[in-house]
Amino acid sequence: MANEIAGMIKADIAALTNAAADLAHQAGTIAPAAQFGAHAAGQPSFAQAMTNAVQGVNAADQAASAKMADVDAGRSDDLVGAMLASQEASLSFSMLMQVRNKVMGAVDELIKLPL
Repeated sequence: MANEIAGMIKADIAALTNAAADLAHQAGTIAPAAQFGAHAAGQPSFAQAMTNAVQGVNAADQAASAKMADVDAGRSDDLVGAMLASQEASLSFSMLMQVRNKVMGAVDELIKLPL
């Protein structure tokens, strides 16, 4: 029985050695990971999409702040428009934070995956 187990271990070691040799031989044919991050022309990357979303939320917040400042200073009578802009900016920020939380949760799950 011990001879059978030793034979199986030797066979496993030989198979692993052959697989490692095959991987080392194919190392030149494996494409670099950077190529998989390339995106088609005209399509923004995920990072660019998130940057655009953050800039959009920031612009909405600044516009809402300007409208509220105009109402506070008496330069505008559009209180309803200022309140709507403020609520829109708040909802945009909340949505962005929810997307951020989902992305961070997905990244945490990816980190926990065994290799």
